[in-house]
Amino acid sequence: MNNPFRDEPSTRQRPEPCTVVIFGATGDLTHRKLVPALYNLTVDGELPPGMDIVGFARRDKSNDTFREELREMNQRVSRQNPSDNVWEPFSRQIHYHRSGFDDEEGYHSLAEHLREIEQIRGGCPNRLFYLASAPEYFEPILGHLRNAGLHQPADPTSWSRVIVEKPFGTDLASARALNQAVARTFHERDTFRIDHYLGKETAQNIMVLRFANAIFEPLWKNTHIDHVQITCSEDLGMEGGRGGYYDTAGALRDMVQNHLLQLLSLVAMEPPVDLSADGVRDAKVNVLRSLRPFNSPQDVARHVVRSQYTGGSILGSDVPGYLEEDRIPSDSTTETYVALELFIDNWRWAGVPFYIRMGKRLPKKATEISVHFKKPPGVLFNRQDADGRENELVIRIQPDEGHALRITSKLPGASLRMESVKMDFRYTSSFGKASPEAYERLLLDAMAGDATLFARRDEVETAWAFIDKIHSAWNDTSHAPPVTNYPAGSWGPPEADDLLAKHNRVWRRL
Repeated sequence: MNNPFRDEPSTRQRPEPCTVVIFGATGDLTHRKLVPALYNLTVDGELPPGMDIVGFARRDKSNDTFREELREMNQRVSRQNPSDNVWEPFSRQIHYHRSGFDDEEGYHSLAEHLREIEQIRGGCPNRLFYLASAPEYFEPILGHLRNAGLHQPADPTSWSRVIVEKPFGTDLASARALNQAVARTFHERDTFRIDHYLGKETAQNIMVLRFANAIFEPLWKNTHIDHVQITCSEDLGMEGGRGGYYDTAGALRDMVQNHLLQLLSLVAMEPPVDLSADGVRDAKVNVLRSLRPFNSPQDVARHVVRSQYTGGSILGSDVPGYLEEDRIPSDSTTETYVALELFIDNWRWAGVPFYIRMGKRLPKKATEISVHFKKPPGVLFNRQDADGRENELVIRIQPDEGHALRITSKLPGASLRMESVKMDFRYTSSFGKASPEAYERLLLDAMAGDATLFARRDEVETAWAFIDKIHSAWNDTSHAPPVTNYPAGSWGPPEADDLLAKHNRVWRRL
């Protein structure tokens, strides 16, 4: 049902027909996210007619086998009601190409396979390569694409682009090396480093909330805001064999370096000069460059908490501690929880702390931003029965996307008693439908050549330079702050509470 009070949205640029080539086509990302996203876009009528999908992987499969596997998973995870009437014509555009990532001949045969598909389809031979493989294969794939000439547009009117999945490096040195490998193969304008958090509807709406509403923009600075909290809470642990990867990454590298610093930059950025991709990304990079660095292990110890979960209970079920999880060494010091107190040293945010926390095995799965405004002077109501809570704007990234504004109101009755109340906006109830999945928007933007929601090279490297200083302090055996513990099912270690308590603040309970 359409909302009668909502203006019709402006028409976005429709992407041209193309072939999407997915490296790592038999993996979980392809089955659970990428193909369902393309299917949902087909149902919504967003994709151009004649688009093809080519899965590139080493396992021996036929087109029919590959299509059937994708159909079964799509029926389980698609946000749209799966329909054979849509799936059948959609699946005929799906092809399987068998090759190892290190097999040079496989890329030359891929080039021939693409030419055959494009000849049947007609029109411009546009190509979008998606690196959905394990990260160690990124550079070999890029090199073989270059050697086979697939990095170049097939003719002067077409384009060839690449999407690179996270993790984009494991530190500054590896990120620079990968950036150089990408730059040898694709121009920066044709490179799309994906962060699915930026495809979430609420993350995209942060700029609209800030810059299109006069009630917020004048208050969005240190004279009115006391502090900002960014929380990513996960209730899962190391299920599905994830421990092998996670123990090499940890909460700081896995989530803070990319997703949460991206959200921080959207909340704190200055108004961009325009809404072009580089206009927005210039403003975001300036935030990362303004982060106050940690110049010593003592700085890190004062402002960063790292912790591991021990055994506990979540929703009545007992779960093991991190060191008892599958594929985790018994002496691991990898953090499953991290909390940071950050400062942005610029004119707008001088003196305002930004608190970031991310943890595994917490009570619930949720990601949100909460902006805490300064309290008004206590001249009029300091003797009244007020709860003393400040105004607070909450931006819910997931689940239940939306915003909530907490204000103080008088309770009904003869006496003057006050209580906090919430003004709540939810996407599903206001717009009558669920938000598209993040990968839907990002795939569509890459096909249209819009890089606004993708990370630029300097953005990635600036974030890694900041994170590397923390890891350097943790690796300093003589001064490294200890790894603390918290029980699974709790909201984290007491040391994280102390980060805020020293300034008479508390974490917002999700």
